[in-house]
Amino acid sequence: MQGMLDTYRILDLTDEEELLAGKLLGDLGADVIKIESPGGCNARKIGPFYQDDIDPEKSLFWFAFNTSKKGVTLNLETTEGREIFKNLVKRADCVIESFPTGYLDGLGIGYEDLEKLNSGIVMVSITPFGQSGPYKDYKASDIVTWAMGGEMYLSGDADRPPVRVSHHSQSRMHAAVQASVGAVAALYYRGLNGEGQHVDVSVQECVAQVSHQMSTMMWDTNKELLKRNERVSFGKVHVSRLWPCKDGYVIFSISTGAHAKRNNCPLFKLMKSKGVEDNFLFKLDWENFSFGTTKQDIVDRIEEPIKKFFKMFTKKELLEMGVKYRVQVYPVSTTADIKESEQLAARGYWTELRHTELGINIQYPGAFVMASETPVKITRRAPLIGEHNREVYEKELGLSQEELIVLKNAKVI
Repeated sequence: MQGMLDTYRILDLTDEEELLAGKLLGDLGADVIKIESPGGCNARKIGPFYQDDIDPEKSLFWFAFNTSKKGVTLNLETTEGREIFKNLVKRADCVIESFPTGYLDGLGIGYEDLEKLNSGIVMVSITPFGQSGPYKDYKASDIVTWAMGGEMYLSGDADRPPVRVSHHSQSRMHAAVQASVGAVAALYYRGLNGEGQHVDVSVQECVAQVSHQMSTMMWDTNKELLKRNERVSFGKVHVSRLWPCKDGYVIFSISTGAHAKRNNCPLFKLMKSKGVEDNFLFKLDWENFSFGTTKQDIVDRIEEPIKKFFKMFTKKELLEMGVKYRVQVYPVSTTADIKESEQLAARGYWTELRHTELGINIQYPGAFVMASETPVKITRRAPLIGEHNREVYEKELGLSQEELIVLKNAKVI
């Protein structure tokens, strides 16, 4: 069975977290060629490393974001390298890049240059702030785009400064996902109209898009900034949604009005079945109760017995009881929980890939979506440095082995 994008070739010029874009397109079946500088991409220096052996061929980060790709080496800053790249573009459908704005234009291989070689080419550019505007030439790390996109204000504890999430760049991963969507949409448009185009992806805008659904709504309705904690603001009161339990945390939200009977009453029934007695909590007129007209001390009194109840049980126990009593309570999964998930295992989510160079199999997260007719799957492990040079340059472009040796010695490939 063929993949959704099996007729397309993608040239991947991205670095670090933007590598995710090409991986997703490769999982969809596209023929993705990762183009690295001679000696290897900078992302190969990012740990952790297999068995803690710091080696560009053993970066687990590189493994994770470059499955389903072939790999070649090419120095775009040489005349010969640019000519080889142009020949690859003539045979390609899409180029994804994450260089600073104007860098490829300066080399004569920007979108306007490539369009003359291949009128149907789609170029996707990922930069911190996009190809236009007063910030277009600004450099930015993850903490900058995470902050300027608005998400950092919501990350962390209310009594401490905002924090960046994760060791790796969450903002650029968001941008990589949006870039893959933009690439697919542009290729679909080309299929209808025969025209390629330049897709401009701003990391800041991608963060702003994902971060502001709830916070924007709160500002529009209440002119109130959403607070940085595990509680949700309703007017002047704050209501918990993250609750500690015996072995971690669960998510549960107390409801009022029309939703109270459906959401709260099943929890109260469960609590009673376990011997909890609380006349204040159970006897409240929930259908007429509103967080918008009550005080914080009342909310705290409501939450006190619920908090004590959740602490009596594990995440798994609360989920099982929640299913039985129809309580909308959900475990907050750790990495270990995800790895051991019965649901993911039952759907065959995990995929083993053979690493012959290491003599082992490594288990990877699998397809991000299941499709009955065009399966999404990881097709190969991440490439070694220059692993497919001969396949691409010799067999496709017709370069001889002698020419490849000369190009390698000249550090073109």
